Amino acid sequence: MSEHVTAADRAAQKKLQRRVIGVAASAAVGGFLFGFDSSVVNGAVDAMQQHFALSDGLIGFAVASALLGCAAGAYIAGGLADRRGRIFTMLLGAALFLASSFGAAFAFAPWDLILWRVIGGLGIGIASVVAPAYIAEIAPKYERGRLASLQQLAITLGIFAALLSDASLATGAGGASEPFWFGLDAWRWMFLVCAIPALIYGVLALRLPESPRYLLMHGREPEARAIFETLWPAKDIESAVTEANEAIELDRTSKKASLFRGRRLLPIVWIGIILSMFQQFVGINVIFYYSTTLWKAVGFGEDNSLLIGVITSVINVVATLVAISLVDRIGRRPILLTGSIGMTLALGTMALAFANATTINGEVHLEGPWGMIALIAANLFVVCFAASWGPLVWVLLGEIFPGRIRGKALGVAAMAQWIANFLITVSFPAMAAASLPLTYGMYALFAFGSLLFVWFKIPETNGLSLEQAETLFTRKGAARTAGGAGA
Repeated sequence: MSEHVTAADRAAQKKLQRRVIGVAASAAVGGFLFGFDSSVVNGAVDAMQQHFALSDGLIGFAVASALLGCAAGAYIAGGLADRRGRIFTMLLGAALFLASSFGAAFAFAPWDLILWRVIGGLGIGIASVVAPAYIAEIAPKYERGRLASLQQLAITLGIFAALLSDASLATGAGGASEPFWFGLDAWRWMFLVCAIPALIYGVLALRLPESPRYLLMHGREPEARAIFETLWPAKDIESAVTEANEAIELDRTSKKASLFRGRRLLPIVWIGIILSMFQQFVGINVIFYYSTTLWKAVGFGEDNSLLIGVITSVINVVATLVAISLVDRIGRRPILLTGSIGMTLALGTMALAFANATTINGEVHLEGPWGMIALIAANLFVVCFAASWGPLVWVLLGEIFPGRIRGKALGVAAMAQWIANFLITVSFPAMAAASLPLTYGMYALFAFGSLLFVWFKIPETNGLSLEQAETLFTRKGAARTAGGAGA
């Protein structure tokens, strides 16, 4: 009988695991939208610049304009998710993204294109906050790192799908500027295809359960328990509900939730902001926003440049899968440190390669082995980022903030991430025109800075409950603990 019960228990456990993975993966489709929208512009950059006769500065702003919307969307998402629920917030993000895909596809002027990309950015910013928060709140603590990493995996899959779609459309039309189905230019179809993942995300969100933590916050404990029962092992449900209720009650008896102590931002919020900014300041999105333009400039044709982008996105996905498999085995801190070292070396190599470039008729050319060295270094950089800072920043942002400020703090951290992304994206065309070695050298310095920040400020949170992780980060002396954590 005991063997039969044990087998039944194992079957029940596997069923719960499949269920929670399915729920987390559905929520992470918001990350797919982020990746898709971020990279779909890659194949359209040159065609848009030619169609609207844009300068280097203006094309940079057109590409980066969505990120302004992302910053605003991330800022409002936390409060909205706490007031109206995680599911409502996901649906709003999907609707904004859907509208943007049609608006950008039929843009008739630069300002019109920029407007619709900002609206789409609002949707992406909302999704970027609610997805990691939701996943952290429904995931059992021993699987939280792996499940939270699904957000970054979805981003990488979105990047891959966008670049593959761009390459297919440009090849089918004979160029991104050429007319394709129904006489629409291929670059317009690149934006129109964005409607598909937006619709999928909306449908999936309608099928998701509400966050148990949100329900407990609003006094709906029976509903929260019922959802926990479909996702967590029975032995962990009571402790999960008790811990969450205690944290919520403590929050209610304390002062009104604030990100400030006096006039100063709480240290834990600064940690989230700096993590987010380092993730972007290493220049990862330059690879996915401008790689087609960059590789064309160093001698590859449009078809080959688009193909290189697709290959890079595949590498991105595979490396992210590696991170997901390791995050709950060896912890957050060692992976981040290793990734920072690899990124620093790869970006430094790219700076060296472009320092040996020649300029012919105003265009950069990498002669001899330098073109291949730059290409290999760029892809090694993607590997190091995708296997570390890409997914793990989302994991940490989902678990470091106290429950009373989690929504707001996630919004601020995500907003900082989008602003940093905007600054890197809008500045790259002008900086690249001035000096590619200096540009990649700057990214290498930021990668080295990320190494120092993790070493001195980030403790290990692997295997801790959300409440324990929050305490570790917020208690006095956490910075000193971080110096030796995980050693």
